[in-house]
Amino acid sequence: MSKFKKCIIRQEVSSRGGGVEIKLDSFGYKDQKMTAYQNYLGGGLLGSVQSDCTIPKEKRTQDLIDLSEELKKYFHNLTNPDSEWEGSSFEQNQKRPSSAY
Repeated sequence: MSKFKKCIIRQEVSSRGGGVEIKLDSFGYKDQKMTAYQNYLGGGLLGSVQSDCTIPKEKRTQDLIDLSEELKKYFHNLTNPDSEWEGSSFEQNQKRPSSAY
């Protein structure tokens, strides 16, 4: 079971991307949130997974940055088909642009 499941506030997953938002209370950041999201590029391709949080960039610790990477990987696993023809690794996916615009 993912450590994020108990913290999820919102989650929308589709073949056109979506996002997941979690509470950070159980990770030591009271009243803070983090999101991971993915845009649709067109042609059946999803863009790289992005993330953000309510903590200002100048106050983000390495632990928070690592947590952000874990959340992005978690979301990638939700949107990435487990198929020889359609699937891509997290590393391959992260080489794509985040948006088609």
